[in-house]
Amino acid sequence: MGKLPFASLLVCATALATGPVDAQSHPASTVTRAANQTALTAAAEDEAREAIEDAAARRGLIATLPDGVVRNSAGEVILDRRDFAFLNDPVAPASVHPRLWRQARRDAQHGLFEVVPDAIWQLRGYDVAVMTFIKTDSGVIVVDPLTTEEAARSGWALFREKVGGWPIRAILFSHSHVDHFGGVRGVIDAEAVARDKIPIIAPHGFTEEAVSENVLAGPAMLARAEFMFAGNLSVGPQGHVDTGLGPRGAKGTSGFMQPNRLIGPEGASITIDGLELIIADAARTEAPAEYVFYVPRYKALHSTEVVTKTFHNLLTPRGAQIRDGLRWSQVIDQMLQRWGSEAQVRLGSHGWPTFGGEDLRRELVGHRDIYRFVHDRTLAAANSGATIQELPDILEAAPGLAPYPTARGYYGTINHNAKAVYQRYFGWWDGVPADYDPLPPEEASRGYVALAGGPKKLLAAGRRAYDAGNYRWAATLFNHLVFADATDTAAKSALADAYEQIGYQAESGAWRNYYLVAAARLRGEATPRALPVRQSASFVAAIPTLDFFNALATRYAPTTALAEPRILRFVLTDTRESIAVELSGIVANPRAEAWDAAKAPTAAEVRTTRRALLGLIGGEAKIADLLAAKQIELSGDLALLQRWTTSLRPITSGFNIVTP
Repeated sequence: MGKLPFASLLVCATALATGPVDAQSHPASTVTRAANQTALTAAAEDEAREAIEDAAARRGLIATLPDGVVRNSAGEVILDRRDFAFLNDPVAPASVHPRLWRQARRDAQHGLFEVVPDAIWQLRGYDVAVMTFIKTDSGVIVVDPLTTEEAARSGWALFREKVGGWPIRAILFSHSHVDHFGGVRGVIDAEAVARDKIPIIAPHGFTEEAVSENVLAGPAMLARAEFMFAGNLSVGPQGHVDTGLGPRGAKGTSGFMQPNRLIGPEGASITIDGLELIIADAARTEAPAEYVFYVPRYKALHSTEVVTKTFHNLLTPRGAQIRDGLRWSQVIDQMLQRWGSEAQVRLGSHGWPTFGGEDLRRELVGHRDIYRFVHDRTLAAANSGATIQELPDILEAAPGLAPYPTARGYYGTINHNAKAVYQRYFGWWDGVPADYDPLPPEEASRGYVALAGGPKKLLAAGRRAYDAGNYRWAATLFNHLVFADATDTAAKSALADAYEQIGYQAESGAWRNYYLVAAARLRGEATPRALPVRQSASFVAAIPTLDFFNALATRYAPTTALAEPRILRFVLTDTRESIAVELSGIVANPRAEAWDAAKAPTAAEVRTTRRALLGLIGGEAKIADLLAAKQIELSGDLALLQRWTTSLRPITSGFNIVTP
């Protein structure tokens, strides 16, 4: 695997590696203790359902990986579930929302589980996602082979040892997020797929979405993902406990295999080694390319990531295109109408199964209705004049609102998703003129500090708010101090304290992570770093060449203007592609050209291979060295090629978020 030309092309729902970096964390305040105790009291009304979920998360355990450890090929430990032994305590500490604690305890159940006797099994707890094995007449179907090859390989070996050494008859990629396909080479290699004609079945649009979602915006997504998934935050009652969607995943390598069968928008009924699967399109729900499926023989509904054990995100905090809450609710309703009366077990791409037809139907209804509620009530409020910041309080106070226990905000929240619906329909602006062209944060914050009578007075006001338990207002005041003067250590320490208490009270694992990482950053304890899930050559090879050039165009920032636009052409002989890049004083416009078509003259033409080009872009090779090695043939203006390469700004995800 070579060095990539971008800070990261892969941002997914996988927890980042951690270290003991929260040495300055504080215990829960009196106000936080009271808030979490109130939440515990309120949760009592759902105790019967919660007990059923506890039992379901443990049901069917066959075996665990030795010591709960995943190792890489060098024998190094890349995941150790023993780090989460603190979750063995059934009593939530004051520093964790009691519902999140219980969710984390269920997610901490790890091993190989039997879901349907002698028919369906799942590997859970070694990745944020779940890998499923479905028995066919003479083999097994593997569904969603996790994020990394190392975790998938360990899980596949455990299955073969404890259940059976059947051959793989098909691989299913349920949707286009890497935690559901990145480990595929840990269970099968490309040679076996070709030799045995193994179908790799994915939804329409899968490849484009899987490899392209984060190419353009990957570095910024990565920077925010470190907050959302607890990058550099130690595990424990005052640190990371869970994502809310699933447990921390293993570090390692993510790969890619091209699907050889796509399921179109109309869905399909297919038979694999005697086993029928009925597949329905679920595009534009949790992922742009996704399906759900039903197995009639086993009366099993696989809801992929459309229904899990939490309310999901319509707009993930790490950043992505907004998802369609209305479409999401409609797909769940279609599952309910089509299979709800027959299915006896629901399993998904995250979390544990739901057993029994009655519980399954209740769960589908609960999830359908919460997505529909947020969508419809947001529009109703907006159409009555509510703005994006007013929506959460309106929706959360709705009479009769009582989310189904497995559709609570352990990951996504009503607060966040209401804003996402608003943004989907109306954009980021609330319509208030004062908010249309506001001052930059630092300038505005300096004005607020001056208005308050100086930093000492504003700091004192913030501390009064903190002491009163008004942490949101305290954070607002302290944040102005930090953005007015990033060297103000007292303000940063105070802001960290406010963020920490907000995090301790959060029911959402993602929210908790975001606030606690922010606190650690302000204390100088958690520094930005690279995502420890690496892309294999197979993943990089799948990224369309034009997408590479479009991503490079976002980095094009020449220091001097060209007198007139000039074209630099790249002819890639190994992939038979031609890309013309039109360079001007401010932008680079790449376009794909037909390989065999006559081409207009250019200022410079580079004939090379895609591999050599990636080495040049990634900084592994210099133009002079590639020319000397005859890995590049150049005709025309060498200076134009040099201008292009030197005008590509380096990208880092290690920029500030909680400070200016």
